[in-house]
Amino acid sequence: MKVKEIVDKLGLKIFSGNSGLENDVIGGYTSDLLSDVIGNSIEGQIWITLQTHKNILAVASLKDLSAIIIVKGLTPDRDCIDKSNEEGIPVLGSNDYSFELSGKIYKLME
Repeated sequence: MKVKEIVDKLGLKIFSGNSGLENDVIGGYTSDLLSDVIGNSIEGQIWITLQTHKNILAVASLKDLSAIIIVKGLTPDRDCIDKSNEEGIPVLGSNDYSFELSGKIYKLME
């Protein structure tokens, strides 16, 4: 499944990183702890978090994640948006909580 398909099916907001909307998604990883994501996420996953700073892009780039979804209606920092556009990793937004969004993405990926 492509990032763009998930955006369309779940009505996610696109903050930045439009050049990565065709990235393939193989699954998801939900965590707000950067070290946990570094240690346990795998390439091609979409990352669900409430973190909004540019360090999430460093982690996503290091792990070759497909996209980042920020939950609870939170908005990424300007530095985060700039880094997302530079890296080509989409930063998306949802008003859902992490638990709800994780379930929705799981159902889409079944």
